[in-house]
This record gives sequence, structure tokens and C-alpha cells, in this order.
Amino acid sequence: MSRPKKDPLRPFTNSERRALEQLARSHSAPALSVARARALLAVSDGSSYTEAAQLVGRALGDSVAAWVSLFNQLGLAAVERQAGGRPPTQYGPEERDRILNEFRRPPDRERDGTAT
Repeated sequence: MSRPKKDPLRPFTNSERRALEQLARSHSAPALSVARARALLAVSDGSSYTEAAQLVGRALGDSVAAWVSLFNQLGLAAVERQAGGRPPTQYGPEERDRILNEFRRPPDRERDGTAT
């Protein structure tokens, strides 16, 4: 028997269920979004977090528990790709100029080591 869930999945609205079912069948959506939708639907249908994780190719139910918690907070936005852990790299004017100069430089096959 599994232990009680700290943050059980809230019931879906009709529009949320339709959107998740459509996403779970998608062949063009990002694989992570499809996996999240399939796992959330499985949990909604009575599967444990571990069973839902195995259904989508995960080893542990911890990721599904995190997805459920996120869905409870954000709704359908939880199945979208989340921002990464750090902001994108910002180059200063000197670095940008150096990169653009290197890009505009004609290739020298001997110096670049690409001569055959």
C-alpha cells in the first residue's frame, strides 16, 4: 500500500481534461509535455505516482509528484516547458565585437587546422 500523498492531484475541469487528453495523443508537441500530460491523466484515473512514472518512462514517482504539485498551482501551464536554472548568457560589447570579428574573418585553412 502506498503512503498518503502530501499534495494529491486536484480534480480536472472538463476543459483541462480535454486539453490534457489532446496533448497526451500529440505527435508534434514536446516529449516532456506529452509525458507530463500522460502522467497527470494516469494519476487522475487512479494510478499511483510510481505507476504513472513507469508509464512515461521514469524510474521514480518523485518527478510525477512534482508535476502534480506544479499542476495544482499553475493548471495547464504546468505541462509546458519550465524555465531552466540560470538566465541566458549575456555578452558585453567587447565579447560581442570579438565574436563578430571572428565570424567575419575569412578562413585560413592552414591556421584553422581544416586543410586537407
